[in-house]
Amino acid sequence: MSTTTNTKDTTLPIFPGERSARCPFNPPAEYQRWREENGLRQANWNGHTVWVVSRYEDIKTAMTDPRISAEALALQSNGAHDGPNAPDIFPRMDDPEHARLRRMLTKDFTVKRINAMRPQIEEMANDFIDKMIAKGQPADLVPDYALPIPSLVISLLLGVPYTDHDFFQTITGTIMNMNTSREEKAAASRQFFGYMMELVARKEREPGDDLISRIIQEHVQTGELRRETAAMNGIILLNAGHETTANMIALGTVALLENPDKAAVVRDTDDPAVVANAVEELLRYLTIVHSLVARVAKEDVEIGGQLIQAGEGLVMNLPAGNWDPAFTGEPDTLDLDRAARGHLAFGYGVHQCLGQTLARAELQIALPTLLRRLPGLRLAAPLEDIRFRNDMSIYGVHELPVTW
Repeated sequence: MSTTTNTKDTTLPIFPGERSARCPFNPPAEYQRWREENGLRQANWNGHTVWVVSRYEDIKTAMTDPRISAEALALQSNGAHDGPNAPDIFPRMDDPEHARLRRMLTKDFTVKRINAMRPQIEEMANDFIDKMIAKGQPADLVPDYALPIPSLVISLLLGVPYTDHDFFQTITGTIMNMNTSREEKAAASRQFFGYMMELVARKEREPGDDLISRIIQEHVQTGELRRETAAMNGIILLNAGHETTANMIALGTVALLENPDKAAVVRDTDDPAVVANAVEELLRYLTIVHSLVARVAKEDVEIGGQLIQAGEGLVMNLPAGNWDPAFTGEPDTLDLDRAARGHLAFGYGVHQCLGQTLARAELQIALPTLLRRLPGLRLAAPLEDIRFRNDMSIYGVHELPVTW
C-alpha cells in the first residue's frame, strides 16, 4: 500500500512537536489549535507527510474504522526487516491475523496473572530503593529505580536474561531516538533481532517457565508460528514492557514532586482505589506515547471532516486527545479525583496495549512505594535543568537527579 512521503517540505510542522521547557508536562501548544481547526492537520512525521488526528473522538473513530489499517509499515519501517520473508509484527497487522497472534500472548497478561506478580514487583521496588539509599545521594532515579523495575519484570515474564539489560536498553534507546539515522536504526534492529533469534533457539533446546518458552512449545514447534515471528514479537514485548513504564515511573515522579499536595495523596492513602485512580490521571496527563501510533487508509475515508485518500498515512496525536476539553474538563490540571479511565494513553480498540494491566500494576506499586519509603524525596536540580525526552519516540526524562 503506497503512502505519500515528503521529506523536503519545510512548510509542514514536524510531528511530534516539542514540549515547552517551562511546561514540560503539557502537550505542545499548537496541538490546541489543531484540535480547534476544521478538518485535520498535515505534518511531517519520520519523513512522511501524514494526517495528524488530534481530537479525542476523531482518534477513537480512526482507531476503530475498518477502512483504516494498522498495516502501516511503509510509514515506520527502517528497512531492517523488509522483504517477503519478514517476520510478522502483530501490532502492525489487522484482524483476523492480528487477533490470532495476539491470542497467543494474552494468557501471560491476564489480570489474575498480573495480580499474582504484585508481591514480587513490590519486593523488587523495595530492593531497588534499598540499593539506591546504600549508594547515597543525590541519585539518578532513572537507572536506579524507574528503569530496572519494569526491565526486570518483563525479563522474568519473557524469559530474557536480566543480565543482558544494558544491551537491550541501549539498543532500544538507539531505535527510539528520533535523531538516529535510518541506517543506524536498521543496524540496531538487526542486532536486536539476531540476539532474540539466538534466545529463541536456546529456549527451544532448554525451555523454561516463561512466555517465550511457552510460545515455542505451543505454537512454533507445532508449525503454527515461524521462529522469526516469535523473535520479533518478543522484541516488541521487551521494548514496550520496559521503555514505556520506566518513563511513566520517572515522569510521574517529577509530576508528583512538582505537585506536593498530589504526592501526599499517593503517599498517604491506604486505599488501592485512590492510587489506581491517580495512576489513570497521570497516564492521561502525561501521555508519554506521543508519536508511535500510525495508520494508513485502505480506501477514501472522512475523519473529523477531512477526506483521507486511500494510501495516505495518519498518526494518532494521543497527548492532544487526552487533553481535549471534549473528553474532560480542565485537562491542563492534574486532578487525582478525575474519572480518567476513558483516556487514550494505551490506545483504543482492538490494538489497545496488550501489557496495560502489567503497566498499571507496576505504576500502582512503584510510585507509592517510592514516596512512602522516601517521604522527603525532592528534585536535586531545578526543573528547567532536567533533560526531557523531546528527542525520543517515548516521552519522559533522560535523567532524574533526586535527593531525600
